[in-house]
Amino acid sequence: MVQLRLFYVSFLIICSGFVYAQPKGKIIDQVVAVVGNNLILQSDLDNELQQIKSQGNDSLPVDECTILEELLFQKLLVHQAELDSVTVSDAQIEGELDQRMRYYVAQAGSEKKLEEFMGKTIAELKADYKDDLRKILLAKTMQGKITQDIKVTPADVRAFYNTLPKDSLPMVNSEVEICQIVKRPPVNEEVKAAVKEKLQKLRDRIIAGEDFAALAVLYSEDGSAAYGGELGFKVRGELVPEFSAAGFGLQGKDVSPVIESQYGFHIIQMVERRGEQANLRHILMVPKVLNSDLLKAQQYLDSIKTVIEKEKIEFKDAANKFSDDTETKYNGGTLVNQNSGTTRFETSEMDAGLFFTVDKLKVGEMSAPVKFATNDGKQAYRILYLKERTEPHKANLKEDYQKLQNVALVKKQQKTVENWVKKRRALTYVKIDDEFRKCKLKYDWFDEPLSKSEQNKQ
Repeated sequence: MVQLRLFYVSFLIICSGFVYAQPKGKIIDQVVAVVGNNLILQSDLDNELQQIKSQGNDSLPVDECTILEELLFQKLLVHQAELDSVTVSDAQIEGELDQRMRYYVAQAGSEKKLEEFMGKTIAELKADYKDDLRKILLAKTMQGKITQDIKVTPADVRAFYNTLPKDSLPMVNSEVEICQIVKRPPVNEEVKAAVKEKLQKLRDRIIAGEDFAALAVLYSEDGSAAYGGELGFKVRGELVPEFSAAGFGLQGKDVSPVIESQYGFHIIQMVERRGEQANLRHILMVPKVLNSDLLKAQQYLDSIKTVIEKEKIEFKDAANKFSDDTETKYNGGTLVNQNSGTTRFETSEMDAGLFFTVDKLKVGEMSAPVKFATNDGKQAYRILYLKERTEPHKANLKEDYQKLQNVALVKKQQKTVENWVKKRRALTYVKIDDEFRKCKLKYDWFDEPLSKSEQNKQ
């Protein structure tokens, strides 16, 4: 199936000037294909090939013909999206632009270096690329619209499984199902007070005239420090409630009082407001957990482990009652694999700390309390329980239903998209440079579109 292989990396094509631009010269370009009102340029093909090479993907079977078909598919999606009045919001475009600009600022070293290299301000760069990014997001939205109602039933999964040759069923690697009970050590109140005092002093300096962004670079413990504390345009729901309430309530260049969120303590300033969106900057300071408090968390989990081992409570009930991790405590402490959406992990999908702990356990065993970093980067302890371990085996319905269901769904979505491409291609003007007639493409892109009378019969 032809897919938009790199929807987000396609933005690198748009922004390829960051890597390949030659600001002082001009490159002669030419149109190699037209889909509806959308053009594909030779530079689009060249930039994509360069991008693949820059990522060390020379071994991939990708050439101009492959890339051309991907771009034809993308432009066909955009063309249909425009006909169907499919839209993407300014908020979505701005969010994507902000994210990409922050990435390239980090690559360049600073906003100033990026602007010097490109010969344009960040605002000008965003304006230049906004329409191209809108089209990429339009194509993504259109593809989602085509497949949004596709579902597979158990009968579909069984039928798909039965089509697989029994002598060539895929091998499924060993997988584990893991549960946890987490204890986050409380932060000492004196440490909290010291952090709040530091932030209050920074706030006083800003109110007295010092630059918020400069102080954010120097003192903030958030990744946004490299951008002067700026988070880019966000809507309220994208930010934690305490932060959102304080930030969206600011006027002009006011600085918020010191506020606390799950991430630590902040002071916030409004950079710009656009309706329901706001670009806020902040300085984050995170109170450090004392070693003595970490030790108490470890000892607490030791006592929980002992109670479980004496069979006074089951692990799943202990997780529900004692774990500090809200994402897992209500499902018996079971970890969810974010890659697959299932509760099983292959070895390659576990971080080193998790793997080395679980690898030593037998099914039904618990680990000693082990220290780890939570999703928000804070230190905590947990005990791990190995609920299940499967051996490498050929795929079967009993053990691998979820995997087979996912594959069956993808296959059904692919077939739907393939049928859609064939139908829409027949109704859409497509012109491709004769040089590319040598390409062996999946679809008959070179065929002439139907006449008006033929289109009316469709």
